[in-house]
Amino acid sequence: MKNLIVGAGFSGAVLARKIAEELNQKVIVIDSKNHIGGNSYDYRDENGIMIHKYGSHIFHTSLENVWQFVTRFSKFNTYMHKVVALIDGIETNIPFNFKTLYDVFPQTLAKRLEEKLLAKFEYNKKVPILEFQKQEDEDLKFLANYVYEKVFLHYTTKQWGVNPNEVDGAVTARVPVYLSQDPRYFQDKYQGIPLEGYTKLIENILNHPNIEVRLNTKFQDITESYERLFYTGPIDEFFDFEYGELPYRSVHFKFEEYDKEYYQSNACVNYPCNYDFTRIHEYKYYLDDKSPRTVIAKEYSEFFERGKNERYYPIPNEESARLYKKYLEKAKTLQNVYFLGRLGDYKYYDMDKAIARALELFEEIKGE
Repeated sequence: MKNLIVGAGFSGAVLARKIAEELNQKVIVIDSKNHIGGNSYDYRDENGIMIHKYGSHIFHTSLENVWQFVTRFSKFNTYMHKVVALIDGIETNIPFNFKTLYDVFPQTLAKRLEEKLLAKFEYNKKVPILEFQKQEDEDLKFLANYVYEKVFLHYTTKQWGVNPNEVDGAVTARVPVYLSQDPRYFQDKYQGIPLEGYTKLIENILNHPNIEVRLNTKFQDITESYERLFYTGPIDEFFDFEYGELPYRSVHFKFEEYDKEYYQSNACVNYPCNYDFTRIHEYKYYLDDKSPRTVIAKEYSEFFERGKNERYYPIPNEESARLYKKYLEKAKTLQNVYFLGRLGDYKYYDMDKAIARALELFEEIKGE
């Protein structure tokens, strides 16, 4: 066996295709799940609705090479994601922007706050919430405290299971105040959903005579020898948790079906201050699926426990960074073994960044 790739998500599939196509080498891709696609896996249910099994996945990128790669294997629609949140009983845009300002405050107050914001910050600027709190003006201080409590505090506590002060800046930066009228959640040049779904997209990437896919197969099940190993599974598990377990947040989804055309006004509605779940996904919006019924998923956050749930989000803090560094140093001592992906790199990747990482790694190894 020339190349063994552990994991049939985006990272493993993209790397497999590049090796098979450009180096004309055989690749075996294994996955412990019973399907390809990793957490991007989707399927059509009996209602004809494309269901994202592991939560909503919205493809967005400004990376030309990534967009050129994925559009070889699937056509995409022009869906641009918007997120709605329930704030003081009002459905409004997230991130908090000028439209949100006028939705939740009386017009005179909103106007005053808007003028002060424009005097203080550049238009179209995204200000991380913890930086936004450093205001001296009383009105802006009031706004900062309002956004912190209504949008950030309770949602972050639910999502990460800790006080927001214990959450890394890389996470808090993802919850900005956006000084714009732009209602979209992402501002990338390219956005959309693959028309036949993510599973079909990844199936097309893996569809090459040099690639063999084995599902329901764990790394420990492999008895053949291999020359190169590309591991997208958990790096701590690879080393039998020698230094301890890297911490993750997990999520679980409660799927519900309703005998109505739509359940909510938007594909994704967040509940920062209400209920135990963080948000509700309604899947038929993504590909404009037509059905008299609809399917939603309520998303609940929880800590990852081995054997109980899935690893979703690495928990970025000083302690986990130190622990990951130990595993990384050990990984560097291995020859022809490469770690990548969200679990291998212990890093939260959007789909496009996972693809970019696989493309970069291929460029590093192709001359070997």
